[in-house]
Amino acid sequence: MRIAISGTHFSGKSTLIAALLEQFPNYTSVDEPYFLLEEDGYEFSNPPSLEDFEQQLKRSVAVIEESRNNTIFDRSPLDYLAYALAIAESPSLGESIDTEEWIQMMQEAIRLLDFIIFVPIENRIPVPASEDLKLRMKVDEKLQEILLEDSLGILDEIEVLEVTGSLEKRAKMVKSKLFQIK
Repeated sequence: MRIAISGTHFSGKSTLIAALLEQFPNYTSVDEPYFLLEEDGYEFSNPPSLEDFEQQLKRSVAVIEESRNNTIFDRSPLDYLAYALAIAESPSLGESIDTEEWIQMMQEAIRLLDFIIFVPIENRIPVPASEDLKLRMKVDEKLQEILLEDSLGILDEIEVLEVTGSLEKRAKMVKSKLFQIK
């Protein structure tokens, strides 16, 4: 299976991935595109721009398309669309996004995913004061719309599981769902 873990920054995605890899040693993980691009020398704006999120989307699509079964991805392409939509709605930026174009860029990669796990904000993880908390909340809202409501109508048959609670509870929810799907 190809599984993407989605959620805004500081929601517990990476911690959940580490726990899942312990339970499923036959799986590998792919780091989030931000870090992959950074390793390649890409320089991000501060704060990140729409162009930065588009680059992360493209890298996310590439790693999914290059992947094999039994892979867990830290983020899905839909995460970057959620960030872009949240930024585009910011009155101070005045940038717009062509949602259809972004959907076209990611649609094939999304179809390769078997399962998406959504990790919403639960305020369990301390967030540095330097983080944009309003953006974080807005991205969480966008991800809920996109993933839980399929507001863009692009998920087709892809299962989405929202996980909440302690790390142990989240991992148990994922494990239970994976056994149901197999």
